[in-house]
Amino acid sequence: MAKKTANTAPEFRAEAKFQRVSPQKAKLVLDLIKGQRVEAAINTVAFTNKRIAPVVEKVLRSAVANAQHLSDERGLDIDLDNLIVKTAVANDGPRMKRIRPAPMGRAFRYQRRIAHIIITVAEKKAAEVKVKAAPATEAPAAEAPKAAKKAAPKKAAKKAAKKTAAAE
Repeated sequence: MAKKTANTAPEFRAEAKFQRVSPQKAKLVLDLIKGQRVEAAINTVAFTNKRIAPVVEKVLRSAVANAQHLSDERGLDIDLDNLIVKTAVANDGPRMKRIRPAPMGRAFRYQRRIAHIIITVAEKKAAEVKVKAAPATEAPAAEAPKAAKKAAPKKAAKKAAKKTAAAE
């Protein structure tokens, strides 16, 4: 269940296999929670109006429970408040082949798709969040005036070009 990556932050995962929903529809819900904190992801899924949303919530809670259990069992120091959804994927499962009646005694084949839902959570260090957030807030503030100064002459040039084109 736990997997160590190159940066030695353990990952914890949970799976729900053979869910009767197409992977495409499951990905709509999973894309909403990728990269979010677990707390925010649970709230997002709880208020998502899709049929697969309760299953995704259950898998997410299972991944958090796996993190808690394995951290207690192995003596890892994991802060459950800093867990984020690292990956959330819906893979294809086996397809069920079905037949429906067609005109003149014929039969049309169709496939019912099945998804395997896999969610991985990992701990996001508080120090990393603060370090990354500080430069990100300063950089756009410094670039904003430069962008405004550059945009002003271009707009004036475009207006002048339109006026000359209209005059001709």
